[in-house]
Amino acid sequence: MDKVLLKDLRKQNKYTQFFQEWKEQEFQDHPEEQKKMDELEQLSQNIGMREGLTIACFDYRKLGLAFYTGNVEELTGYPASMFREKGMETTFNMTYPEERAEIVRFQKIVFDSFHQLTLKEKHTFEFSYTTRWVNRKTNKISWVLGKVKPYLIDSGGNFAMDLHIIMQLHTPPKTAGYDWNYSYQKEDGTRIFVSKNSPNSREVSLTKKEREIVKVILEGKESKDIAEHFNISVNTVATHRKNILKKLKARNVGEIVKILSMYPF
Repeated sequence: MDKVLLKDLRKQNKYTQFFQEWKEQEFQDHPEEQKKMDELEQLSQNIGMREGLTIACFDYRKLGLAFYTGNVEELTGYPASMFREKGMETTFNMTYPEERAEIVRFQKIVFDSFHQLTLKEKHTFEFSYTTRWVNRKTNKISWVLGKVKPYLIDSGGNFAMDLHIIMQLHTPPKTAGYDWNYSYQKEDGTRIFVSKNSPNSREVSLTKKEREIVKVILEGKESKDIAEHFNISVNTVATHRKNILKKLKARNVGEIVKILSMYPF
């Protein structure tokens, strides 16, 4: 490990203090931890390599990466060993500087929100982020989209490990800077969605038919195709779309897709 890199990483130590709250959870053993790690290895071989995705598992007990695969080194310019030895510092070092403060803020929001949930609700929790990584060797900036879920919640309800599925975006998104959202399902079945631009929780309560239509919308179907699929008129489809937009407080189909792509329909 070169001295310049070590010096850069030490500069990021100031950020890790904001994650001490994660590390200081009263962790308990998880009886199936090894099994879940084995499953993760299988997942990476079957999906990650084939689809060109980066799969990473962050361990909050050590504030480092317990597992990762994909094109991380090629994308970031950091050697593989750095993510295991200095996971938190490396992550901040490769992140676009102006976005680091928002990452810290969001992680605090995630931590506080997660620990207010029941154990059942915690297992439905997930979040998403869009950010920029700077390649250490080339200084090339890459936009990435990450989808994250708790991968290991111990018997005490502590968030021990998460699972990141990361995809490089070849076209820069419309958002300026680090963007985020999170969601979870309440015990009564209502889905709660919170985003950076809509900090207040948003309840998602769709009818059975609206949920069925949303599934087809997420497949990219047009109104005509949806009408034929459900044997209803195009006008009825338009009414359903209007009601869905209103309930989700979305302005267009693009926002519907952004919100509902988080939900396990």
